[in-house]
Amino acid sequence: MNIAKLQLPRIPDAVAHQIETRILEGSLKPGDRLPAERELAIELGVSRPSLREAIKKLVSRDLLISRHGGGTFVTDRLATSFSDPWQQLIEQHPRLQEDVLEFRHLIEGSAAELAARRATEGDLERLEQAYVKLDAAYGENNRSAQVAADVAFHLTIAESAHNVLFGHLLGSVLRLLHEHVRRSLRDIAVSPETGRQLMAQHRAIHDAIRAHEPETARLAAQTHIDFVRQRLDEAADSEQRQQRSLRHFS
Repeated sequence: MNIAKLQLPRIPDAVAHQIETRILEGSLKPGDRLPAERELAIELGVSRPSLREAIKKLVSRDLLISRHGGGTFVTDRLATSFSDPWQQLIEQHPRLQEDVLEFRHLIEGSAAELAARRATEGDLERLEQAYVKLDAAYGENNRSAQVAADVAFHLTIAESAHNVLFGHLLGSVLRLLHEHVRRSLRDIAVSPETGRQLMAQHRAIHDAIRAHEPETARLAAQTHIDFVRQRLDEAADSEQRQQRSLRHFS
């Protein structure tokens, strides 16, 4: 009777797998620099030659980038390969905003629902910090700060869903999402009252996740996107009326 030999992974392959896992889980993010070779080898319990071979393998797959004399970094290609062409398309074709809103309605509702089920204490702390920064940005009426804080808040929720595709999918459209939020806040022309309404919606999402209420969190996230859609529609209608009025008097 022949017994198949157990195929154990080579040490460099096992090390590469560990680093891949850290990238997928988000503990190593795009642009992050890997620890020094000696430090990382000790942490992983492997020899430096095995670590070098693992890094070389990941560099060949475009997951890591080695800079001569500057260290090894996690590639940002996962975050930019999708968003770059869409960035210009949305700028040139504003009607695509409806598709972005539809996408956000689906994915952010699901992300909030999963976050309410799975968020750890560490996730909830990061969510609280993101919310505080968002609240401060709206309090100061700082448009640039509002956009950055708004994106960070929603991405924190996606990461708290603990689904690698949610985290990386929203991470990969970071620039696209940033542009969409920028355009949304610009086109809505956020008044103090609108700002209060937006923050109340963010608060509802925040509270539902912290209370571990999945259905409430999903509905709160989708209600927020529906509000943004409604205000954008109103802004577009107002702009069209102004253009008709200008043509009438020209």
